[in-house]
Amino acid sequence: MSGLSEADASTLAAPALVDAHIHPDKSSWGGAWLSRRDAFELRDFIANDLATQRSYTRSVEERAYGLLCTAAANGTLAMRAQVDVSSELGTANVEGVRAAAERIPGLTVQIVAFPQFGLLGNPGTLDVMAAALDSGADVVGGIDPVGLEGDLGGHLDAVFGLAERAGRDLDIHLHDRGESGLAQIREIAARTVALGMRGKVTVSHAFALADDAAPTLRRTLDQVAEAGIWITTCALGSDPVPDLGLLASHGVQLAVGSDGVRDAWTPFGTGSMVDRAHLLAYRTGAVTDAELERCYALASTEGGRMLGIEDLARWSGPDAPTRLEFRAESLAQLVADRPAPLRVFRSGQLVETEPIPAAALLPLP
Repeated sequence: MSGLSEADASTLAAPALVDAHIHPDKSSWGGAWLSRRDAFELRDFIANDLATQRSYTRSVEERAYGLLCTAAANGTLAMRAQVDVSSELGTANVEGVRAAAERIPGLTVQIVAFPQFGLLGNPGTLDVMAAALDSGADVVGGIDPVGLEGDLGGHLDAVFGLAERAGRDLDIHLHDRGESGLAQIREIAARTVALGMRGKVTVSHAFALADDAAPTLRRTLDQVAEAGIWITTCALGSDPVPDLGLLASHGVQLAVGSDGVRDAWTPFGTGSMVDRAHLLAYRTGAVTDAELERCYALASTEGGRMLGIEDLARWSGPDAPTRLEFRAESLAQLVADRPAPLRVFRSGQLVETEPIPAAALLPLP
């Protein structure tokens, strides 16, 4: 990443971090240890998730605040938060995350009204999604039109229709793999172009794009690039991770996020996007400085471009008013060693946020 240099003999200035995909309303951050149930199918994970959310005694705002504070202290200055809405939950989770975000100076949070528990099969959810756009949400969400909803046309009609009516961007979770997943991505790309929404649509996870042997993969990548669709990956657990070089060679725009952090889906996650850049580098076999630097860019300026945030999308050098300062020799070493930033600046102002422990510390007997 050009323009990176040492601010002094021991301090490296670097672009601020951006988490392009995180679920703060689900997190148990700051509370007691959460024991998780095993699951094998997406529907099982979703059922576990709903049961866990019902069991929390701490509010969405309190849990999200702990995670967001920790992220900001670790240099994340913007995030796209996927927040559950449904006929049962209403807009409460959106309002809780928005309230938490407003308590943290220097942090920009873009909220997706996410129909985690289904849309077509959950009557009233589309109305709640529309209401959420007036209650703190910024982006329309979607989820697995075929694998979960069983109706590609119906689901896309609903979410594209709401996004078009409200003048909002669209972010669709897509876990479906193989040719079915690729076909859904191509249909999303076709609708994006037809509706004049280039650059306004994201496909999150897009596991099908990690299948290098799929006959239609490269054709799909070309359509994604032509439609200006953003892809997010999280490199979590056993989830498929796309070939970063292949996507770049086809002109596909990619950013990285945390996904779930200490929630019903996973016991892992630290709130640090330096850690996530490290994990992405590890999962993709990064060895050279250029490969390690690419992972940092995907966790910083590329996320800023995706969210459309000017001071996070471009890096003007070590004296930039929005920057992080690390004790490191180089950006490549930073990704490998995962230090916390020494100082965090947004628009020339020092961001002074203290991290909150992930789990409540019990008193010793």
